[in-house]
Amino acid sequence: MPKMLLLYLHGFNSSPQSVKAQQISQWFQKYHPNIKLAVPHLAPYPTQAWQQIEAIIAEYGEYQIGVVGSSLGGYLATRVSQQLNCPAVLINPAVKPYELLVDYLGDNSNLYTGDSYTLVPEHIDELRALDCVQLTHPEMLWALLQTDDEVLDYRQAVEKYQASKVTVEQGGDHSFVNFERHFNDIVTFLAFNQI
Repeated sequence: MPKMLLLYLHGFNSSPQSVKAQQISQWFQKYHPNIKLAVPHLAPYPTQAWQQIEAIIAEYGEYQIGVVGSSLGGYLATRVSQQLNCPAVLINPAVKPYELLVDYLGDNSNLYTGDSYTLVPEHIDELRALDCVQLTHPEMLWALLQTDDEVLDYRQAVEKYQASKVTVEQGGDHSFVNFERHFNDIVTFLAFNQI
């Protein structure tokens, strides 16, 4: 029986304490306790965050990995998926976060931890460097989108992931309303149901 790891990547200014991170962690612990969970608190700086992700991947090198990422976490999950050729589910993913985060240059504080940090232009460059401009394994991606996302234009993701599985729901918001409805299908897509 293969060892399996669910890697959940939260969004910008979020944390493992976010509603979605908590929902998916609790559900997997209840219904799939044999699947290892990794829900890191990602650094606010792109290169550091990516190094955290690489360290987890290295630590669980013998595991079958499935990734779920929300917003900026979806952007990073795309890179993980395309580098490892592993499945990833993207929740209202950021397509061009390096354009959005220009508005956050300067001092910020994490909504969950209160930790302060400062974004500078070099961090935007770091974020752009992590972009997967060409999807080499689009079939490994499933984008879950809601049209009333108040932060991101869902149509960017429709275009970016046109060769992937895409689910567009009318209404909702950036948090992705009723995310938990998709958990069983996420298990199937991540090929975690083969155990």
